[in-house]
Amino acid sequence: MKAIYILWLRELKRYLRSRVQIIASLGQPLLYLLVLGFGLGPVFRKAGSGSYLQFMAPGIIGMTILFNAVFSGIALLWDRQFGFLKETLVAPVPRLRIMIGRTLGAATVSMLQGTLVLVITLVAGFRPSSLAAMPAGFLFMALIAIVFAGLGVVIGSSLKDMQGFQLVMNFLVLPLFFLSGALFPLEHLPRALAAATSLDPLSYGVDGLRAVLIGMGHFGIAVDAAVLATVAVMLLCLGAWRFSRIEV
Repeated sequence: MKAIYILWLRELKRYLRSRVQIIASLGQPLLYLLVLGFGLGPVFRKAGSGSYLQFMAPGIIGMTILFNAVFSGIALLWDRQFGFLKETLVAPVPRLRIMIGRTLGAATVSMLQGTLVLVITLVAGFRPSSLAAMPAGFLFMALIAIVFAGLGVVIGSSLKDMQGFQLVMNFLVLPLFFLSGALFPLEHLPRALAAATSLDPLSYGVDGLRAVLIGMGHFGIAVDAAVLATVAVMLLCLGAWRFSRIEV
């Protein structure tokens, strides 16, 4: 347990020291909130769907956690390339504990970044339906962070260099975001698109956040939580297997 705590704390300290990373990672959420949230707001209201900022804010929080969690896992590649990972793996600590510590660290960093974006959305005008819903909202944020931190570890353990980074970005991370329903309602979609969104784990995270924060759910809170928990266990098991096979 001590090794897990040390690795978790190291990831957290590395994040807190990097002020540039904190500020830079807020750029994309701010762009979506300000440009889309206010730019498409009148169109959304004319369609009779209320405030687009109110609808979109949970999706932007989910997007922030997705990107930070996956990229924190892919940081394994940097550590592998510059030899830092080898120093960790040669320590007399089971690889499973190393993997758990890094994953929890990545999930915690993603949660912190998501919380910063939540604060920004509140300043921009987003209003949760109830303060009592906030703990459930943080629970869904934690589930999203664990799912995609696990995915990041799987990717980081499978790739051997940074050449596959753009492939992962363009054909995995971005589709996960755009198919999640973060920017559009999941009701009345074409059958093929509806099937694709139902296979996207982030869809259940965004839907769960939206359901508990503003009362607009599609799948149901219980289904959202169950799917995220199941996918988290699957990805953590797969990540542990892939991490145990890393050769440095």
